[in-house]
Amino acid sequence: METYDLADLVITQGSETRSLAFSRAKLMIVSEYGTRLWFIDVEGMTDEKLLKQFAESDEIGVDVKATTIGGRRMGGRAFFHPNPQHLAAAIRGDGQLEGYGQPNGLAP
Repeated sequence: METYDLADLVITQGSETRSLAFSRAKLMIVSEYGTRLWFIDVEGMTDEKLLKQFAESDEIGVDVKATTIGGRRMGGRAFFHPNPQHLAAAIRGDGQLEGYGQPNGLAP
């Protein structure tokens, strides 16, 4: 398993794009048996309205763009699972994590 601390995290759903404010976010990539799974754990979120919105919705699919502390950019399609009680969220990747196989990640 590889882990990356994130400096920036942006989600898009439909025409709405939001830069998430958080105290800590970690991207984890698990490779086993020829498959690769990825997910992001976000803690200390300040946008309680956003967490509540996703908690009350069946539409949790988002596009994610993440920038690591080292400046590497990655992104993909994912599902946003909010945890309003703990001001946290789990973002589970759905398919390929773009930029992962490239030395500097996605182009800006």
